[in-house]
Amino acid sequence: MEERDLKYLKTMARQYPTIASAATEIINLQAILSLPKGTEHFMTDIHGEYEQFQHILKNGSGAIKRKIQDEFGNAFSEAEKKSIATLIYYPELKLEQVQQSEEDLEDWYSVMLYRLICVCKNASSKYTRSKVRKALPKDFAYVIEELLNGRPDVSDQEAYYNEIIHSVIRTGRAPELIIALCNLIRRLVVDHLHVVGDIFDRGPYPHMIMDSLMEHHSVDIQWGNHDVLWMGAAAGNTACIANVLRISAKYGNLNILEDGYGINLVPLARLAMTQYADDPCKCFSLDFREEEYDVRDAMLDEKMHKAISIIQFKLEGQLIEKHPEFHMEDRRLLHQMDLEKGTVVIEGVTYPLKDKCFPTIDPKNPYQLTAEENDVVERLKTAFVNCERLQKHVRFLLTKGSLYKVYNGNLLYHGCVPLNEDGTFTEVDIYGEKYSGKELYDVLEHYVRKGYYSLDKEEKKKGLDIFWFIWENKNSPVFGKQKMTTFERYFVADKKTHVEPKNPYYRLLEKEEIVNRILAEFGLHGEECHIINGHIPVESKKGESPIKCNGKLLIIDGGFSKAYQGKTGIAGYTLIYNSYGLVIAAHEPFESVEKAVQEGRDVHSHRLLVEHVVKRKTVADTDVGRSIQENIRELEKLLQAYREGAIVENA
Repeated sequence: MEERDLKYLKTMARQYPTIASAATEIINLQAILSLPKGTEHFMTDIHGEYEQFQHILKNGSGAIKRKIQDEFGNAFSEAEKKSIATLIYYPELKLEQVQQSEEDLEDWYSVMLYRLICVCKNASSKYTRSKVRKALPKDFAYVIEELLNGRPDVSDQEAYYNEIIHSVIRTGRAPELIIALCNLIRRLVVDHLHVVGDIFDRGPYPHMIMDSLMEHHSVDIQWGNHDVLWMGAAAGNTACIANVLRISAKYGNLNILEDGYGINLVPLARLAMTQYADDPCKCFSLDFREEEYDVRDAMLDEKMHKAISIIQFKLEGQLIEKHPEFHMEDRRLLHQMDLEKGTVVIEGVTYPLKDKCFPTIDPKNPYQLTAEENDVVERLKTAFVNCERLQKHVRFLLTKGSLYKVYNGNLLYHGCVPLNEDGTFTEVDIYGEKYSGKELYDVLEHYVRKGYYSLDKEEKKKGLDIFWFIWENKNSPVFGKQKMTTFERYFVADKKTHVEPKNPYYRLLEKEEIVNRILAEFGLHGEECHIINGHIPVESKKGESPIKCNGKLLIIDGGFSKAYQGKTGIAGYTLIYNSYGLVIAAHEPFESVEKAVQEGRDVHSHRLLVEHVVKRKTVADTDVGRSIQENIRELEKLLQAYREGAIVENA
């Protein structure tokens, strides 16, 4: 045995000091490998839709209902099964309703506790007792473990169960135990959550979604372009800050910044009222939801919308001039305006401007901020960088997130792998070096982390500018379009200028050789590998399918955001990957928590089978399983060292 291997095994022997302890661990790990694979839940493009996100998270895209069906089948009516499901989703609210309406509350507690225990046993069956024990709430850990596993030494198991449940009810702890069991069921039904990008923007509650994700037991996040934008704003990139504010203003969501994150917008409001007091700002009307927006704020918000948009175009123009290697000169349009004639030249064509009021733009130096604008930008930068809640959220995104992830044979990313027309990977210049494919993702992520964490000023500056590059450069993997026509959409009526051509990726994704090439680039081979993709909404109402390339590529953005639901015809796709295969759920819009609790209304979902395995997958078939198998091999080497006398037991 080599000296290096012996040294490693001696270190391992501290944890397993005897033949018996090493052999026991091998047996335990081998048993884990034979358990069914845990359920993975995929969501994408949530865009601040907190209530729908929470509900689909709670029902596991129908996984809870399937567990209830597995356990009770036709023994219970649909109404009874629906009542159990609603209780599991919203235990506190359902209990409040039941306590007001149920005549024999103790009997209801007793019946429901038995039913929840049955569902919990079913949900916990694919895990080791050790893993279930770690998930148990402290207050009821002993009681729940007894109810789940029983006592072999007690002759009358039913009497034993009854005594525990009656004692819980008699001591007034039944509601708390019911809540604990419901939380445990939800925890066990879905083992791991993947969020494939775009938590932020459009919807009103991204900050609440982030709070919820930070409490989740097991999650990873693939950054979307809107997430990277907010990360860049939190790191102090002023162009990203301006974009965040513009989008929030456009959708009537400035309260996210003011109430959710405590960002002071008074300086921006003051600038807007000073410079645009008599300007109707018709080009900057808001796309708000009437039920969630106070229309009395509209006039001020429209002026703030215009003020920050002009600041954005100036800051972006400065960045483009600073980085010619970004190849975005065609996106600098302020100097192409003729303010006297009221026109703008775009790609050699002259168009009339819809808006001719630009009091803060100096025609001789259109990208220079005025003193007042500069003061607003500096104040906003200070507010973003010093916002404790935002910084917590962004650090969580950096810790749990990345631009892509390879997990259990699937490649997850938000946008696209930039391709040329012939399907080859596009080479992209990042600070003087060329990158393509996986290397492009890796270098961009490297600079993102530098932009947030680096203490080296020059490296931090490069990283800060990369945030904005990722947000809207044509070669950004999470943008995937030739240009972002924000300026044109505000100021030019001709809709031909509004078109944002997609990367060739989106025309080539039905070609199996292209998809296989992408998978191979990230180290994946074989028929069971898939790409799981977000970013571009699938127009379900036009008959478009989220299942591409014979099931090898799955685009699961179906309009989670209400802003897209008119286009897609549904309220989002989610994906479940369990031991039996992959299933996509297409969801109808979520009405409200109140209706879910009072009337038992769930999100109606249509299931699309992507792939059903011939043999049920086990932990051995997963990345965790491969790690366990490696541990077993190391333990077997340790056993051999003990038996050959190379290492002495420490009994």
